[in-house]
Amino acid sequence: MNQNSISKPLSSTQLNSIHHLVDEVGKRQLQDFGQINSDIKPDGTLITECDRWSDKTIVKGLGKIAKGEGVLSEEGNKSIPNSSQYWVVDPLDGTTNFAAGIPYWAISIARFTNGQPETAVLDIPALKKRILAIKGRGVWLNNKPLKPESRFKKNSDCISLCSRSIKVLQMKPEQPFPGKIRLLGVSSLNMTSVAIGQTIAALEATPKIWDIAAAWLILEELNCLIQWLDTNPEDTQPGTDLTNVNFPLLTASSEDQLNKMLPWATALMGER
Repeated sequence: MNQNSISKPLSSTQLNSIHHLVDEVGKRQLQDFGQINSDIKPDGTLITECDRWSDKTIVKGLGKIAKGEGVLSEEGNKSIPNSSQYWVVDPLDGTTNFAAGIPYWAISIARFTNGQPETAVLDIPALKKRILAIKGRGVWLNNKPLKPESRFKKNSDCISLCSRSIKVLQMKPEQPFPGKIRLLGVSSLNMTSVAIGQTIAALEATPKIWDIAAAWLILEELNCLIQWLDTNPEDTQPGTDLTNVNFPLLTASSEDQLNKMLPWATALMGER
């Protein structure tokens, strides 16, 4: 898809405002990093006051930047907005790392059009890295363009697993796992690691829409493959409450790597 096929692309002024908004949130998160207490949400995951503040700040900011476009966020409204364009936000992906003082967490923001992400910002404050993706136009890391072929120069043989997919290692004891295992503890960054060549594949067992929103577009724009293992997010309808909906997926840098991981992904899904 080219930029002309996006019905209402963001203006350069809107994009700049989003960058300023992410700057503001990232600054606050760095101030609170490793210095704040966490609570446990009903689903067993952690949340901090910084999560709540970040969510409210981003949602309020997007309301000013893109008036009339709904927002779905991890700590706020979790139903798909009825507007033609809407936003999906994870204000602080990797709260466990953040609260523990591990410098690996992300701010994830994606704008959807026609049920698919068309603009995405994924920011890693502690590492001073920001990825911008625009459908049909490409991906930039700290304002420098990324190309699909660049990831193959790294010769990685690492595969990222989430904490809930690690049990897949017990399901095929007679077979060696097809790569070196990495658990980064941040869903969005697990997936994005494939797109930028840090890993060759990633398996996510229970990601929510806010976990995958920005990474989804980054992967697609850098020609990575995505295999939805159950529900395809493109099939969800406006008004649907996604609080308890998972979108398990396997992503890989090439068809060969995808095929090597598919038996493991199938085994994982069969154990649900």
